[in-house]
Amino acid sequence: MALLLSVRPGRGCTVLEVRGELDLATSPQLREGLQRLVDAGDRQVVVDLAEVGFMDSSGLGALVVMFKALRDAGGRLCLAAVQPAVRSVLTVTSVDRVVDIYDSVQAAEADLPSGHDATGR
Repeated sequence: MALLLSVRPGRGCTVLEVRGELDLATSPQLREGLQRLVDAGDRQVVVDLAEVGFMDSSGLGALVVMFKALRDAGGRLCLAAVQPAVRSVLTVTSVDRVVDIYDSVQAAEADLPSGHDATGR
């Protein structure tokens, strides 16, 4: 299954909407998409996983690497609308203790620090 990424401005952040399965074949695409946002100066990124029903360790790895890259750049990556199968991977690996997870994009936006423009710069 192909991975579809779309970027849109959120309230004080950039939202990356992900559709498809995050696995060995598609996780490089996720990492590259997130890296483009970091390179463009985005510092507050919400990854909307509402349309992701499966994630393996390579998808998890891509999220963790980009979480660290954003953190090191003074930014923040959080996850929103995580489906049960994906949430179980985050819980089993304890990533949910490090990366903030929200029930919805709106909840993530509401919890972002104020004082940033739409890209979180």
